[in-house]
Amino acid sequence: MARTPNSPRGGERSPRNNERGERPERGNRDRRGNNQEAAPRDREESDLVDKLVHINRVAKVVKGGRRFAFAALVVVGDSKGRVGYGSGKAREVPEAIRKATDQAKRNMIRVALREGRTLHHDARGHFGAGRVVLRSAPAGTGIIAGGPMRAVFETMGVQDVVAKCIGTSNPHNMIKATFEALTNVVSPRAVAAKRGKKVGDIVGRRDVGAAAVAGAKE
Repeated sequence: MARTPNSPRGGERSPRNNERGERPERGNRDRRGNNQEAAPRDREESDLVDKLVHINRVAKVVKGGRRFAFAALVVVGDSKGRVGYGSGKAREVPEAIRKATDQAKRNMIRVALREGRTLHHDARGHFGAGRVVLRSAPAGTGIIAGGPMRAVFETMGVQDVVAKCIGTSNPHNMIKATFEALTNVVSPRAVAAKRGKKVGDIVGRRDVGAAAVAGAKE
């Protein structure tokens, strides 16, 4: 049989093959074929803390009877200022919790914390009929908040905060209102960078204003 010009001669290997006659590996993969870049992401996800806030059971009436489904609300955080929430629906509770946890991991936000324990300033948030008020607190105060808001602060890593829910007590509205308030929290460093000033000028004015308010009360 005649040999085609493009076919490799006897004893020669195709340019796609390496010295052992195997296809070259693509990307950063180990001997087992696992991606080495996935290790830091797995380690980061292992540090996350999740809390189940609420589970709602709904029933759909059909010809054969009732079909039950479950809706879960989960909050996920790394105890270092990052937090997120998610909701999931499924026929079984574990599957609903898994869907909610995955959604919460994808929707995480970072909140600037003062000394790693409390908020930099007071904040307000509302969603629908839910309104919340968040206030920074001195060391030793603890977390003074309701159930859904407490789960957010515990997973986020806040140690001292005072929070109040005004209006509805629906867990979904409370969580969304709390996250709206947290997105409005800005650190003095970010304000100084935006205004082109030093951090000492921003913090100094805050301390002077607090002292003036305390003197007026006395």
